[in-house]
Amino acid sequence: MPDAHDALGSFRLDGRVAIVTGASSGLGARFAGVLHGAGATVVLAARRGERLDALAGELAGAMPVACDVSRHADRERLVATTLERHGRVDVLVNNAGVGTPVPAEQETVERFGEVVDVNLTAAFGLAQAAGRSMLEQGRGSIVNVASILGMVGSQIPFASYAASKGGLIALTRELTAQWARRGVRVNALAPGWFKTEMTAEMFADGRSMAWVARMAPMGRPGAPHELDGAVLFLASDASSYVTGQVIAVDGGWTAV
Repeated sequence: MPDAHDALGSFRLDGRVAIVTGASSGLGARFAGVLHGAGATVVLAARRGERLDALAGELAGAMPVACDVSRHADRERLVATTLERHGRVDVLVNNAGVGTPVPAEQETVERFGEVVDVNLTAAFGLAQAAGRSMLEQGRGSIVNVASILGMVGSQIPFASYAASKGGLIALTRELTAQWARRGVRVNALAPGWFKTEMTAEMFADGRSMAWVARMAPMGRPGAPHELDGAVLFLASDASSYVTGQVIAVDGGWTAV
């Protein structure tokens, strides 16, 4: 039987190379720090290059790559640059996402398409580009950052966001079915209510916070550090027999 030291060691990412998208702020920056702390060489990707440079200054050895994940050429360049610099990709955290609440009857088809393009199509494109390298090396872990809104409905008018995250969960399962026997694991992390740039207005509104407290069995939103363990678990060998799963970190929201 493995001892405690062996079990803890499975969470380490020494020698691994991890790409984190949407890394310029919020949860993406946090995820990058967590993986770096576990020993990974982290590639930081987002549109705001100056923020990436600042984060790279805090994470020794991290490489910032400014890119727009909605652009095919930028996605390919991100993976190619990583392979050129580090020779491998072991972990991909598909975290970049957009969304603006608007009633479904008012949301334009164009805006719906833009949200799906960033949250779903770009995630597939990056999984494909990084996945090719992972398949060649016979191992890798892809973590798709979905949302509880891809699992259940809500009273928030977020049709495009919910559809894109639901699609991301389905994509996670399909890629698992295709790649599991070839050594590549694909899982989804589904956060509940956490404070990010996207949810900042909600967190500043007393009624909204009262609603979250009433609806979540734990009676509160999540704190950023409460996603650390889940993302590290899915990225590392601690989850070596876990694939095709959706881990909801939501204070019990989807349980009731």
